[in-house]
Amino acid sequence: MVSASTSSRESGPDPAKRIRVVIWILLGVVMVAGGAWYAALTLNKPAPTQPPTGAEKVVPTDGRQLTTPALEKAQLVEFLDFECAACRSIQPFVDELKAEFGDRITFVNRYFPLPSHPNSGPAALAVEAAAQQGKFDAMAAKMFETQDQWHGKRESQGPLFRTFAAEIGLDLAAFDAAVADHKTKERIRADIADGNALGVTGTPTFFLNGEKLTLTTKQDFRQKLTDAVK
Repeated sequence: MVSASTSSRESGPDPAKRIRVVIWILLGVVMVAGGAWYAALTLNKPAPTQPPTGAEKVVPTDGRQLTTPALEKAQLVEFLDFECAACRSIQPFVDELKAEFGDRITFVNRYFPLPSHPNSGPAALAVEAAAQQGKFDAMAAKMFETQDQWHGKRESQGPLFRTFAAEIGLDLAAFDAAVADHKTKERIRADIADGNALGVTGTPTFFLNGEKLTLTTKQDFRQKLTDAVK
């Protein structure tokens, strides 16, 4: 009786062993599923982008270039705010410099709306939306010409800026779409981020060939450009 009973235990299934087998099978399934999930996540994850270099922080590849000289000898970048009185006051002189040096210097504008100016952000959006229809200069000039009408107002001046878009002949449906598009906002945020990284704290701030300028007089400004193109 004893031998028969012993034979039965040896030939029959071992419950503990069977449980271990089931556990290993389940672990294998979990590991395969986990590997597939990780692979899918990795494959669908966008490739990391390279951070912009110092030069790209000053002049991005998609910067708003106001002049396109055939033989570029220098680059002048202005970080500006359309609600800034100082930006408006210096703009006629900057236009003079563009006329004088535009065949040798690439003039670039970048947006830097200041937090203290409630409608500088909406103004930048309107100008960038106009730029997407090839009307950057016209809308920027309109902003400075009318600055006294909307400067310092707490309520959004977006509707007024839309009337400017109509006045300069923009397609209003396309303008509205560009103003609402997150890509338009991201472009302005990118300018702000680069400005902050470069130490811009106010407007207007100019960079000549990547070097932040400290300007004292208009003559000093002109002389720096003259030296840059020699």
